[in-house]
Parts: sequence; C-alpha cells; structure tokens
Amino acid sequence: MAQFSGAVKLADLNDFITPSQACVVNIHGKKEGGVKLDFDDLSQPPEVGDVQPQPRAPPGFQQTAPSGPNGAIKVTLQDCLACSGCVTSAETVLLEHQSAAEFISKLTDPEVTVVVSISPQSRAALAAFYGLLPAETLQKLTGFFKGLGVRAVLDTSTGRDFALLEAAAEFVERYRETHPELAEPSEDDPIDVDDRVSSSREAGTSGRQPPDSKKTHGDYVLPHISATKSPQAVMGTLVKRHLATQWGLQPGQVYHCAIMPCYDKKLEASREDFNLPGASVAEVDSVLTSGEVQQMLEAHGRPLGELPSAPLDSLVGSVQEDGQLYGLPGGSGGYLEYIFRAAAAQLFGKQVEPGPLPLRMLRNADFQEVSLNVGGRPALRFALAYGFRNIQTLVRKIKRRACEYDYVEIMACPSGCLNGGGQLKRHPGQSAQQLLDELDAIYHDPQVVPRLPQDNPTVAALYKQWVGADVASVRARQLFYTEYHKRDKSIAATVGDW
Repeated sequence: MAQFSGAVKLADLNDFITPSQACVVNIHGKKEGGVKLDFDDLSQPPEVGDVQPQPRAPPGFQQTAPSGPNGAIKVTLQDCLACSGCVTSAETVLLEHQSAAEFISKLTDPEVTVVVSISPQSRAALAAFYGLLPAETLQKLTGFFKGLGVRAVLDTSTGRDFALLEAAAEFVERYRETHPELAEPSEDDPIDVDDRVSSSREAGTSGRQPPDSKKTHGDYVLPHISATKSPQAVMGTLVKRHLATQWGLQPGQVYHCAIMPCYDKKLEASREDFNLPGASVAEVDSVLTSGEVQQMLEAHGRPLGELPSAPLDSLVGSVQEDGQLYGLPGGSGGYLEYIFRAAAAQLFGKQVEPGPLPLRMLRNADFQEVSLNVGGRPALRFALAYGFRNIQTLVRKIKRRACEYDYVEIMACPSGCLNGGGQLKRHPGQSAQQLLDELDAIYHDPQVVPRLPQDNPTVAALYKQWVGADVASVRARQLFYTEYHKRDKSIAATVGDW
C-alpha cells in the first residue's frame, strides 16, 4: 500500500491512487468491475472486483497512447469528481500540481512570489513529531520556509477567525428566516445549556435543516450546507486579493501554498468556485499535508528543532504579530463551540458560561450533541458528526426531513481534523489513540491562549481597512462566501456525490 492517507482503505486499495493506476470503477458503468459501495448500509464491507482497462474512454475522459491490447485511460480531476465512484481517491489525480516537487519548483520561478499558510492542526502534528512546543514549531517552520525562498509565512488561525465570524452570522440569519415567531426572551428567563434530548422538540420542526460543514450528498444536503468559506479558502482570499495588492503584484504572480492535515484539502483548493472572479487564477495554488512537510524536512537533512527560527508574518503592516498563539476549543476549528455561543447571545440575549460545552455522546464519541433551553423550552440543538458512518446517519435523517438539529459540525475523519489522513504517522509502539491524545494536548497547550475571533486585531483591522464593512455585509459575502453545485455523474456509479 502507498504511504499516504490512512483514513480510508478498501481491501488492497487505499485512498491514494497515482495517475498511472486504473480507476477503481468500470468506466462504462458496469457494476461487475471496480469498487461497489452501498451507502445505505455501511455496516457491510465493500466488494472489490477485478479492474479491467477499457478500450475507449467515455465523454470527458482523455485517452492516452495505447498500453497493451486495451489502451490506458487518463482520468482528470474533473472526471473523478463527477464520477464519485470511490470515497476519496479523486484527491490524488491532481498530485502533479499538488506536490512538494511542484512547490519547490515555484521557489525557483522568478515570475512568482511564494506565500505559505500553516494550519494549527499541522503545527500540532509537527510539534508532536519533533518534540517541540507549538510556538517554537511555528517559528522553526517559518525559518525553514523562509530559508527555501518563501516571502511570507502566515498562520491560518486568522482565516479561521474570519470563517467563524461569518459562519456565526450566517447561522443567525438562517435561523431568524426560519423562525419568524422568534422574539427575544426576557433577561429574567432562565437559560440552561442542556446535554439531554428534549422530548418536547419534535424532529423536523426546526424549519430549515442545519447548515452542515464539509462534504455533501447531492440535492438533499446542498441547500443546507454553510456557504462560508473554510479557513484555507479564506486565507487564499486574503493572500491573493489583499496581500498581493499590498505588494503591488497581480494575483497570478503570487503562489499560495497551504499546509493542511488532510488530503481532501487538495480537492477543495482545486474547486473552480475558489478561483478569482472572472479568472482562472486559484486563490490556493497547492496544498501540502503535514506528512509531506515532514518528508521535505527529512530530505533537507536536518530535524526541525535544529533549524533557525523566524518571526511569523502579518497580513496587516500596522498590526505586528506578538508571537503568541491564540485559539478556540475544538480540534476541528471550534465551529460548534463558537457558533453555539454566538447564537445564544445574538438570538436570545444569553451568555453561555465559559469552559467546554457539556456535549452528550450519542452512538459513539464522534457523534455528540448539546442543546440550549430558554424559558423552559428548547431553543437550540447542535451536534457534531465525525466519520462517514455518522455522516450517513445524519444524511438519512435529512432525506427523511427528520433532522432535529439546528447546526451540525461535520468532518469526514473520525475524531476530526487532528486525525486527518495527511497527518504524520505514529511512532513505533504508539497507538492511534495515544497519538491523538498527544496531538490534542499540544493543540490545547497552555501556550495557546483562548481568544474570540472578534478580538483578533488583524481581523478587526482588515474588516475596517480592506473589507470596508462589518461581518456579513455585502462586501464580506463577496469575499468570504462560496457556492456549491450538484455534479452530474459522467458515468454510472454506485456511490452518491460526496
């Protein structure tokens, strides 16, 4: 097996397929070949049939020079996304443009200026691998990339703060649209953050179904997915539309590479919706995983701890980075935590007490919920669902219009982003849970000071100086929101659109 993502594996296949390998789905749609997945019953293992190359490519596929009696088929990224014939193997078709080799080649290209943004989850993974503190890890990574010729290294936490502010505003707006009867309760009304299911709240009575984050499932989910860009995509907007202008460069002259914990972020970066309006310039040119960065360091010949340190760069010249790391609870960005508190305050005028929310575990640790009761009646019900099995449970409810949640934080990887498929592998003798516990401890290290997104001075300065408007304004929607579209399959397959 290839040494890439370990999140999803199918028998002798895995979710990393090089361009030279055959597609796991028979390209003529015959179910006797390829991988057959039934998302109506994920308790059964997939059936893997013999993969036979086909003599002709269907419309949209490019046929390369014949190789053997049947010829070889070159599958493009768009073909793979339209097919959805496997779970995550589509992500690897774009490797020739999403690799460390491509990134390094851009460092020697005099036509482009390279910028790197680093996610907190990747920072935690590399800190654990090299035995460093979180802040030290970020400084060492900055020094490493600057030594390679990168002009600026940024912390993706700033993009996350923008994303959280806009996502909270979006949820509040949707909630008010679907609850016209909503009236602010009296300050004397009791508030109760409850982890119990309220029997008085009937499934499906919450109006519009929840805005879910991450992957989708066709027409049933698309209307309800949050339109706010991810932190990675927000950083792309900040780099290509703001930073490039500050440097007097055109967006196409800046090459932006994001360091992320997940291979699927490569797919996200390739979406045409994240190109600059009216142009074919991507806001995120490439994504390298934590593991790929570690391989670059290994090729460099020196461990991260021995490299020189350098201060992090700032998106706003008037705001100097103080070297302090800031964050929120939640290894996947803290969406549920932040939006739950923001909704309680903005919709009901109630402040939820500081500290972790009392999440109640349902079928497993990756499916949890929390509710807010105001005046003795249920007001908000949030959940998190990580991993494909839990996502499928939620999708079934949405299909039946029986989803009882107002908001759901969804991540494809079990245990969320800290356990992303692009993270570093565990040390010999270390269990998967031990590694996850270590990453969680580093991610929530005392060095990482809790701070609300609205208290980020860089965010405040950019809203004032660059956006020129407040959260959820017309200008903010143009910059920090996206759209999702149904993809018609180019061939018949046994898997729904994810």
